[in-house]
Amino acid sequence: MHFSPEAHAFAVRYLDELRTCLDELPMDRIAQVADRILEAYRKGQLVVLMGNGGSAATASHMACDLSKTILGNTPGRTRFRVMSLTDNVPGLTAWANDVGYEAVFAEPLQAWLQPEDVVIAISGSGNSPNILEGIRVARSLGAYTIGLLGFEGGEARLLVDLPVVVPRSNYGIVEDLHMVFGHLITAYLRETLQQQETLQASHGELESAYPGRW
Repeated sequence: MHFSPEAHAFAVRYLDELRTCLDELPMDRIAQVADRILEAYRKGQLVVLMGNGGSAATASHMACDLSKTILGNTPGRTRFRVMSLTDNVPGLTAWANDVGYEAVFAEPLQAWLQPEDVVIAISGSGNSPNILEGIRVARSLGAYTIGLLGFEGGEARLLVDLPVVVPRSNYGIVEDLHMVFGHLITAYLRETLQQQETLQASHGELESAYPGRW
């Protein structure tokens, strides 16, 4: 199969930028996000995701992975209370039509959130009015807010408790890496829970073999 030199050169440039951006990511902040989501799981707290456009798809994908994929081959594992606000299209369009598009996340959050729940706002620019209004409502209700952002983080960077910014103005690169974050966090939870369960099982076997010693 033939390909154009232009397409080849573009692919090289795009992937080179992606690799460079990966090396520049704030790993300490990514680790903080992973640990906070694990804490939410262990405490039975609700995690709510929101985003527009491609970020809406990322929110849905991440909610799917956290609710289903972390179970792995352990169907008896505790389920994660997680949802994406972008998945209720009738509700989203009703709020947009009757109140305004800036309310499509803020209004549902008022029905679902409890203090200490977690809200993850996914936005390339960090300046979408509905994302900002959702963050404000989440904070007013005592939720912990995380921003997966791009560019320079926008206004959302200043509003959320924990911002993670992909420092690029290319929406494709930003959204690529936000999807990586979702897969990374899901894999971290699965591996951590598996290690915990293996350790508990080994302690149980030792207790059975040597009662009273463990």
